[in-house]
Amino acid sequence: MTERMIRPGDAELCTESFGDPEDPPLLLIMGLGASMLWWDEAFCRLLADAGRFVIRYDHRDTGRSATSPPGRPGYSGQDLVDDAVGVLEAYDLPAAHVVGLSAGGGLGQLLALDHPDRVLSLVLISTSPAEPADRTLPPPTRAFLQFATSVDVDWSDPASVADYLVDYERVLAGTERPFDAAGVKGLVARDIARARDIRSIQNHDLLDDGGHRRPPLSSITAPTLVIHGSADPLFPPAHGMALAEEIPGARFRQLDGAGHGLQRADWQDVARMILEHTRGAATE
Repeated sequence: MTERMIRPGDAELCTESFGDPEDPPLLLIMGLGASMLWWDEAFCRLLADAGRFVIRYDHRDTGRSATSPPGRPGYSGQDLVDDAVGVLEAYDLPAAHVVGLSAGGGLGQLLALDHPDRVLSLVLISTSPAEPADRTLPPPTRAFLQFATSVDVDWSDPASVADYLVDYERVLAGTERPFDAAGVKGLVARDIARARDIRSIQNHDLLDDGGHRRPPLSSITAPTLVIHGSADPLFPPAHGMALAEEIPGARFRQLDGAGHGLQRADWQDVARMILEHTRGAATE
């Protein structure tokens, strides 16, 4: 594992790579409000040990990357898409296989629309169509909405923030599997300790797309795999199914009992799916 600070544009980003740079590259894009730690190191090593050059990175306002004052991000969602391109350029990679989770999957879709030559293939996990389509998709579950509308967190108190983030992950994990409270508490503690200012993750809720207009998802040409949990409370499975229907040739795989995100119980299966998908896609 090698950590590297880069400055692809107007913001410094923290990145880490795993494996041999000569292997096919995998760019991992995490969801908003989450640092690269949420791509667990052990999961990254699963992919690297199987012959992939894996790169994960902190979004702006997460981890060790550039951090804006809370409530004043000074950048748009489009900048987060462009940051992904900047990471590839910093590593001298003309293109990579792109794996996006949650809103990171949305960023991956936009990357494939804006820069199709940069995306060898797409793997979209626990996400929803990034561009509006003429269909109605189900809302989050009642349990998720109740949590989202009743949560009370003191962002000036790291202990309060930690409790909130753990409870949020508990809701996202769904109700069909045991919740790994100890594991999530440890991850949240590391994330808070590592962040320049954990309060600034709220800035991601304020972002717009910068007024960027794009073609429909049906214009994506990268080979695409959609992976979705059957018990996802934020984006019920219909979101993943709709995404697979809108991107030509996309395949849909469901993780039975899985909630929103990448749970330890699914690491082996998801790694195998990613490896199989990227093995079948172009690598040059």
